[in-house]
Amino acid sequence: MLLPSTEAGRGRPVVLLHARPTDRTMWNAHLPLLAEAGVRAIALDLPGHGDATVPDRREVAPWSDVLDTLDHLGADRFVLAGNSLGALVALQAAVTAPERVEGLVLVGYRPHDQPASARLDAAWEAERTALAAGDLDAAVRAGVEAWISDGAAEEVRTRAALMLHRRLTGQPAHGEPPQAADPLGTGPAVLHALRGMPALVGVGEHDMPDFHEGGEALARDLDAGRTTVIPGAGHLAPLEQPAAFCALLLDFVRRLPQHSSTAADSHRAARRL
Repeated sequence: MLLPSTEAGRGRPVVLLHARPTDRTMWNAHLPLLAEAGVRAIALDLPGHGDATVPDRREVAPWSDVLDTLDHLGADRFVLAGNSLGALVALQAAVTAPERVEGLVLVGYRPHDQPASARLDAAWEAERTALAAGDLDAAVRAGVEAWISDGAAEEVRTRAALMLHRRLTGQPAHGEPPQAADPLGTGPAVLHALRGMPALVGVGEHDMPDFHEGGEALARDLDAGRTTVIPGAGHLAPLEQPAAFCALLLDFVRRLPQHSSTAADSHRAARRL
């Protein structure tokens, strides 16, 4: 499926992939900052989120949808930047089409097979209990408390609550779409194949220990150096600290080598055959 998108600016494409409880509007504050800095920022709704409704329980492969959408938008090569679920999908897209990905910026990552901490289990249980009781407001509050740091601005908490509310009201109607087989497989072997790709792994200072641990392991698997800690932020670090995240992302992008138009033209021609 082609994914709904919002974009701003011209230049090297930088693709923004949102976290699970949110949608592409989590990047509203980032788009003008990135455009002003001279990049083409593209925010996408992942399948089952925001405006990317998946009817009839159709199996989805978000990484393929991302790649197909970027084909449609004329972005041959790009940097992928993802938060939480978005970080996972960025990795899945990178192992599927490594020749198209110029770099990865991954924040708040945790592999699914990593045992959950007591804090993460409690967050999931609070949301499940509220939903089972039909208390949507309590479920939203539980999500905000879990994913946003205590010191976040009220505006950030309100925006997070709106996205969570939209997500939770849409989920009963359509459910969680079934996922295609994960191209990452199991274990780190597939990730090791990405070690030549520039990558930055980050985590919010106040995020749960699960994501600090998951980020450190991912940085080792990708040979990406030390994990970058984003000060004053929880799990949705880019949402809480848009200026700091954009500065981090832009510094990463500016360090990348410029790709040749010949390589991009060859890739475009090959896809048309």
